[in-house]
Amino acid sequence: MTEMEAPLSTPCNIQICEVTCDSFRIVWDMTPEDTARATHFFIDLSRKESKDPNRFKHRDVPTKLVAKAVPLPMAVRGHWFLSPRTEYCVAVQTAVRQPDGDYLVSEWSQVVEFCTGDYAMEHLQQLLDKARGAAGRLLKFSVFYRNQHPDYFDHVRKECGGLMRPALKDCSGSHGSPINGKLQGVFFSCNTEFDTGLPPKDSPYGPLRFQIPAGQILNPNINLYFADFYCMYTAYHYVVLVLAPVGSEGDTFCRTRLPMLDLASNPFLTYSDPQGPGDEPLYCHASDVILEVLFTEPVHLDQGSVEQISGHHQLKSLTTANAKKDPSCKVCNISVGR
Repeated sequence: MTEMEAPLSTPCNIQICEVTCDSFRIVWDMTPEDTARATHFFIDLSRKESKDPNRFKHRDVPTKLVAKAVPLPMAVRGHWFLSPRTEYCVAVQTAVRQPDGDYLVSEWSQVVEFCTGDYAMEHLQQLLDKARGAAGRLLKFSVFYRNQHPDYFDHVRKECGGLMRPALKDCSGSHGSPINGKLQGVFFSCNTEFDTGLPPKDSPYGPLRFQIPAGQILNPNINLYFADFYCMYTAYHYVVLVLAPVGSEGDTFCRTRLPMLDLASNPFLTYSDPQGPGDEPLYCHASDVILEVLFTEPVHLDQGSVEQISGHHQLKSLTTANAKKDPSCKVCNISVGR
């Protein structure tokens, strides 16, 4: 065996760094001789939960990712195979391309696991730009409301002293939204019916409705953030907004993670100061999307009222609890995973 045909050493000490929602950098230790000889790197990348790691069946067949040898660390990026908040397994081979087109390859390195990150601010801005185009005109409203079952309100009264306490946001909507599983809040709706200007008579969340005057949670002491835009294989879309009192823990969380919206000028949810003495503030919501508003503080039942809805309680399957986003929708997806 000539010097050029000497076996390549197995890559070791694999390290992953600079992880985002759709990219990462990878570096490993190689001997100086292998560094000088290697012409290609083979990257075997698979989701952790996958039972088939898609390894080489033959040493000379390229795996998912083949790259020309570059100085390490090497960047791996691409929304077509990387998704936000997803655990992956990765292993590497080094290779020398032979004159006949075959490859002299090393053994596979050990498998390293890592998890991709949330959407960054730039990705949320892309999602926000898409949501702007779907929002429609603004309609007036006067109350936020929250539907639940009687057991929920009984628990709030008996066990929580009348306080609806913030709960951790579930994983519905875009997989990469920074608030999923991390931010606590109480969800409210504010959409109204076109013909009445009132909240809809039906709800899939429960037959009892808590209503609170809009000014209780939407006022100049509140910061408004955009958190998500998604659909569930339907024609209508959802926009998730966060309302956080200025300087609160929720506000601190959102400030570096979510785009802040101008309360008086945005396409989704607005507050306008009274125009004159005796006038009331004006509250408006987007007409063509369904708003899900997460308020980051506890809300007491005494701040509003609980009443039976006049319509039918719809099937719970129509709720958005842990709903998965349609990855094929061109309206609400961006090119950084789902």
